[in-house]
Amino acid sequence: KENPLIAGLYNSSYFYFLHSYYFEAHDETNIVSTTKYGNHFVSTINKENIYGVQFHPEKSHQSGVQLLKNFSEL
Repeated sequence: KENPLIAGLYNSSYFYFLHSYYFEAHDETNIVSTTKYGNHFVSTINKENIYGVQFHPEKSHQSGVQLLKNFSEL
């Protein structure tokens, strides 16, 4: 889904996940991205001015840098 938080990132971007917990979205319109690692799960959400990511952008190299840059420009 297009969203300014993930602008400049690709479907094959890599992010660092530390644990096996994941968020279950009850409203699919809030889902920005999903990840498939064993199961398909929600990895990024957005509702109004609230954003959430399931991964650690600070440990995700260039993809994380791009995401943090995008966040700082929201």
